[in-house]
Amino acid sequence: MEKYYVTTAIDYANAAPHIGHAYEKIAADIVARYQRLCGKKVFFLTGTDEHGSKVQKAAIAAGFDSPRAFVDETSSKFKEAWRRLLISNDYFIRTTEDRHKEVVQEVFRRMRQKGDVYIGKYSGLYCDGCEDYLRETDLVDGKCINHQRPPVHSEEENYFFRLTKYKEPVRQWLLEQEAHVLPAGRKQEVLNQLDDPELGDFSITRSRRSLTWGIPVPDDPEHVIYVWIDALTNYITGAGFLSDEEAWSTWWPADLHLIGKDITKFHAIYWPAMLLACDIPLPRLVFGHGFITVEGQKMSKSLGNVLDPVYLTEKYGADAIRYFLFAANTFDQDGDFSRAEMIKIANSHLANNLGNLLNRIVTLIGKNFTNAVPDIEAEQKYLDLADAKTEQYCQAMNVFEFAKAIRCVLDFVDEGNKYLADQKPWSMFKEYQETKDEAKLREAGRVLVTGMKLVKRAAILLAPVTPDLSEKIWKSLGYTESVHSITFNSSQFSHEITPGQVINNPGPVFPRLEEKETE
Repeated sequence: MEKYYVTTAIDYANAAPHIGHAYEKIAADIVARYQRLCGKKVFFLTGTDEHGSKVQKAAIAAGFDSPRAFVDETSSKFKEAWRRLLISNDYFIRTTEDRHKEVVQEVFRRMRQKGDVYIGKYSGLYCDGCEDYLRETDLVDGKCINHQRPPVHSEEENYFFRLTKYKEPVRQWLLEQEAHVLPAGRKQEVLNQLDDPELGDFSITRSRRSLTWGIPVPDDPEHVIYVWIDALTNYITGAGFLSDEEAWSTWWPADLHLIGKDITKFHAIYWPAMLLACDIPLPRLVFGHGFITVEGQKMSKSLGNVLDPVYLTEKYGADAIRYFLFAANTFDQDGDFSRAEMIKIANSHLANNLGNLLNRIVTLIGKNFTNAVPDIEAEQKYLDLADAKTEQYCQAMNVFEFAKAIRCVLDFVDEGNKYLADQKPWSMFKEYQETKDEAKLREAGRVLVTGMKLVKRAAILLAPVTPDLSEKIWKSLGYTESVHSITFNSSQFSHEITPGQVINNPGPVFPRLEEKETE
C-alpha cells in the first residue's frame, strides 16, 4: 500500500486557537482524508510548539506558576478545537515530549559534529513574533510586515548554523523535477531569497540569560536551543526518528508540509539545509497557503474579530465551517470568513442542492418502492458526466485546488436536480397509479436510481470536506459501513448501489442554518 505523510505547522501554545489555525488544519485533514479515499496508508501529524520566549511571557502574563502548566492547558484547547472540527490527525505532537527533546539534541549534535555549528555574536533587529532577526530592507515603515510592530535591537553570543554552506544544495533540490515548493510564486520567492547575499548563517540558540524555557544545548546548559531546530524537527520526531525504526522507515520523507505563506522560507531553505547537514532525506513538497481574514479584516484582538473554532462549531456545525472555507476561497491565495456568506453558501449548496436531491429521491423511493432500490438501470449519460467530473475532481485535489474540486461535485449534483425537475418522476408515479402502465413506473424508477447514484458519488467525493454530512447521506442510501471506509481509483468505486438495497429517510441531512445568525 502506498503511503502518504502530511504535516501542518505546529501552533504556538501562547494563546487559544482561532479560525486562522483551523483553516490550515482543515486543509490538511481534507488532504489526509482524500489520500485515504485514494487507498493510501496515511499518517497525519499536527501539534503545538511549546517552547520559546513568547510562550514564557504568555505564561507569566496569565498567572501560571510554570510555562509547563500553561502549555498543558493551551495544547488541550487546540486538541479540543480539532476534535470539534472533525480533524482526523493520527498524532498530536507536543514539543515538550521527552522523545522530541532527544531528537532536537541529536540534530544539534549531528550538525555540530559535521562542523556546521559554531559560536558567534549577533547584533541586529529581532522580531519576537517571527522569532527571527530582520534587516532594514525587511521592514515597512520601520515595522515587521507580518506583525506590524517594530523589531527590537538584540545582541548576544549564540550558536550559529552554517546555512551558507547549504544554499547551493538547497537551490539544486528546489530545481529538481521531483522537488517542489508550491504555489509556483512562493517557489520563486524562495529562489530569490537564496540569491540574496544577506541571507547567511543564522542563530540556533539563545543564552539562558534571555531564555530559560527550552531544550538545553548538549554539553552546554548555558544555552537553550532556539525555535527553528526545536519546531521544525517535530516532523521527524512524529515520524519515529530515533524512537520507532519501523515507523521512520515507513513514513519519512514527508509527502507534504502544509504551512502558512509567512514561514515558507524556514521550511524551504532552513529545514532542507538542516536535513542535509544531518544526512536525512528531504521532504517531497512544501505548500505555502494564503491567510484568512474575518469579514474582510485581518484578525485582531483590538477589533474583537478573533473567532473561536469551538464556538463556531457549536453554533453552525463543523461541516458548514469546513465547506464554506474551502468552497468559497482559493487555497493558495488569501481568503475571507464571513458568517453571512457561510450561511448563504451552506444553505444553497448543502441544504438546497444536495440535501434537496437526496430528500426527493429517498422520499419517492420510500413511497413508491417500499424503501427498496428498484432493479432498474440508471441513465448512462449522467453516470458518464459524474465520471468525467470525478476525473476533474481528482486533478484539482491533487494540486490542492479545493474550491475547484468541490465545484466538480456541485456540477453533477446540479444536473441531477435538473434531471428530476425535467422528468418529474412524481408525475410519472401519479400516472402509473391511474393507468397501471408499468413503463411509467420503470421510467420513474430510472430517474430515481440515476439520481441516487449521483448523490452516492457526491457523498464519497465530499467526504474529505464534509465528513459528518457525507456519513449521514451514506447511511440514508442504505449502507451499513462508513463512507470513510470507501476507496476508489479514478471513477471506479469499491461500493455500488444494488437492487433491493433498503434506503432510510432520516429527514433533512443538512438542516438550514438560520439567516438571522450573523451576530
